[in-house]
Amino acid sequence: MAEVIITRTVAELRRIVKAYRKEDETIGVVPTMGALHDGHVALVQEARRRAGRVVATIFVNPSQFAPTEDLSKYPRTEAADLTRLREAECDVLFAPGVNEVYPEGFTTTVSLEGPAAAGLEDRFRPTHFAGVATIVAKLFTMSGADIALFGEKDYQQLCVVRRMARDLDLPIEVIGVPTIREADGLAMSSRNRFLSPKERGLAPTLHRILQHISETVRSGGDLEGELAKGRIAVEEAGFRLDYLEARKADDLAPLASPNEAPGRLLVAARLGTTRLIDNISLTPSSN
Repeated sequence: MAEVIITRTVAELRRIVKAYRKEDETIGVVPTMGALHDGHVALVQEARRRAGRVVATIFVNPSQFAPTEDLSKYPRTEAADLTRLREAECDVLFAPGVNEVYPEGFTTTVSLEGPAAAGLEDRFRPTHFAGVATIVAKLFTMSGADIALFGEKDYQQLCVVRRMARDLDLPIEVIGVPTIREADGLAMSSRNRFLSPKERGLAPTLHRILQHISETVRSGGDLEGELAKGRIAVEEAGFRLDYLEARKADDLAPLASPNEAPGRLLVAARLGTTRLIDNISLTPSSN
């Protein structure tokens, strides 16, 4: 098992990538905030299949946390993360400090519309995607990668990053990887560790409700009616619902009918102190 090269500076990362380029290697990058789970490992493994060299990044990005969110509580588990990256045959871990990413005098951010203003996550975290887009744009240019892998669990984020890369003509392909789930359907997330045993038992209900809506609509059920029932079901299960919506899969615009365009069902809800998100594809009616 090859050792993972650890670098904490942009200059060193670029030297490493330059050496790979001299060997005609393609580069894949997997941006993360650490606390890695099997979903992150799947991204690294997919990058390994698609590229000659794989760079994973770990950076808990302060600019995507709102003032009401506790940055200090985000789990930091670099030693365990490194073991997982080694097992996934990652080549490089880029784990910079805050001052390396945002040096004194840093003032630039990415301004967003489109998927970033879809009325989903942005309703509850209005500064979040500007922080995401800014750090991701920086990681793309820092790594000089050919492809970037993102999980579909954070579906709005995936749409935002794709749009940002296209709009800024960044020479990178953004690839979405299907959500990795626990055996009971719960989407894997670093936040799941904060669920109590009782909450952990309830958490997969979100996925089951999404599946029920999709299956019912595919059988001819009314989309708006099923969404309304689903919202009630989420609340009755003990969650505090933020949203349950059907949107167009490409740009997250409102979706009137699953036959109108490829669709996506998206949900966010709070269980105790933990906020969970999930989404699945919405297939057209079979009628």
